[in-house]
Amino acid sequence: MKKQDVDGSGITLDKSEALKVLAAGIARWNKDCDGFQTPIPGLTFYRHDKPTEPAPGLTEPSICLIAQGSKRIHLEDETFDYDAHRYLLASVYLPTMYQVISASPVKPYLGLVLKFDMRELSRLMIDSNLPAPRTRDIDRCMATGEVTLPLLSAFQRLVTLLDEPEDIPILAPMLHREILYRLLIGDQGDRLRQIAASGSRSHQVARAIEWLKTHFAQQLRVDDLAGMANMSASSFHNHFRAMTSLSPLQYQKHLRLQEARRLMLAEDLDATRAAFQVGYESSSQFSREYSRLFGAPPLRDVNNLRQAAVGEEG
Repeated sequence: MKKQDVDGSGITLDKSEALKVLAAGIARWNKDCDGFQTPIPGLTFYRHDKPTEPAPGLTEPSICLIAQGSKRIHLEDETFDYDAHRYLLASVYLPTMYQVISASPVKPYLGLVLKFDMRELSRLMIDSNLPAPRTRDIDRCMATGEVTLPLLSAFQRLVTLLDEPEDIPILAPMLHREILYRLLIGDQGDRLRQIAASGSRSHQVARAIEWLKTHFAQQLRVDDLAGMANMSASSFHNHFRAMTSLSPLQYQKHLRLQEARRLMLAEDLDATRAAFQVGYESSSQFSREYSRLFGAPPLRDVNNLRQAAVGEEG
């Protein structure tokens, strides 16, 4: 493979070498199997020494990049596999099932997630005079894209900032902006521009999703959400499902159950209190829906999670 100058420094790397450098950087900062929130805003490192079982989670607007190993994301009826050659892009909050499918103690899974803000994307589109998306169709808000050498270079320089913490406040935003620019002009750029373009249907639905993300405990009226998006209820429902693969009610249910699980695990709430706090009126309905999503009733599931955490620490 022809080597290329990745950052103008005179250092030449091909993509495989660039991935090795990035993997070494992640491994250096994250020596334990879990997420490591770096001092760089929005940047988290992940490491796993073995494959994992499918687990429910909430994927935020972000790019997920793997330096070593591979991962699988289930979005309702769709599956996305990605590895060191394909990144995962999510442009709205999406309830998903995720699992690491390639990892070992000798060659652990090493990846990172960089969160982004759609308002920042919108400003960058305007500042860069980027064209509007080529299609007005509503697309799914999750996709995989090709990991390019310029994108890897930007991430390498972002990770290198961890050795120079005094430079993070100035240089990290610049590198974050470069990464977003690389995504906007890459093979998934149209998808991002659909969401970021003010006035587009995708942008309008994304605003309603953002509201629902913070108000999921309230009683949901699809007509109200449709009004936020300046759409009819039927049109909003169809566009919402096209973007997320879920109906608004299914989406709300996932958010409620995820938050209830966090409340029980992190704040030691019992199932009844957690259920009412996230908006359920029936504890029995909460238990049924919780078991369906997480595979066990609330108390057993939380106990299993705590025992697993103790086992990993030991």
